[in-house]
Amino acid sequence: MKIAIGSDHAGFNAKSELYDYIVSLGHEVTDLGTYSTESCDYPDYAVKVAKGVAEGKFDYGVLICSTGIGISIAANKVKGIRCGLCTDLFTAEMTRRHNNANILAMGASVTPVEKMKEMFSVFVSTGFDGGERHSRRVNKISLIEEGKL
Repeated sequence: MKIAIGSDHAGFNAKSELYDYIVSLGHEVTDLGTYSTESCDYPDYAVKVAKGVAEGKFDYGVLICSTGIGISIAANKVKGIRCGLCTDLFTAEMTRRHNNANILAMGASVTPVEKMKEMFSVFVSTGFDGGERHSRRVNKISLIEEGKL
């Protein structure tokens, strides 16, 4: 799989460790920044990852900031993105199964890196349940993006 990964300064160290882990699993990973712990703005990196995923350059994206909140909000402003902020294995699974999320967001200040690794593995190995109920809901999200709902 092709994975885009990005973070702000608060997520940089976790991103670096997670990057190595994802590569060790055999995925093709592109690091879209930031590249240091120097203060920066999370929307800059959220949009890089989100646009890459939305344009089909990557299968999935991973974003990390201090809490995961700001970076997930920014990513979700890009049409076609369903970024799930996950805090545990259950949310990592359900954001794929029920929401067909294409970006996983996490918080470096609230989630240990070892847990992030597990969450990433669950996220990319879980499929969308589909079916009438979940597909209908995901389609409504698309309608919101198009201003039709």
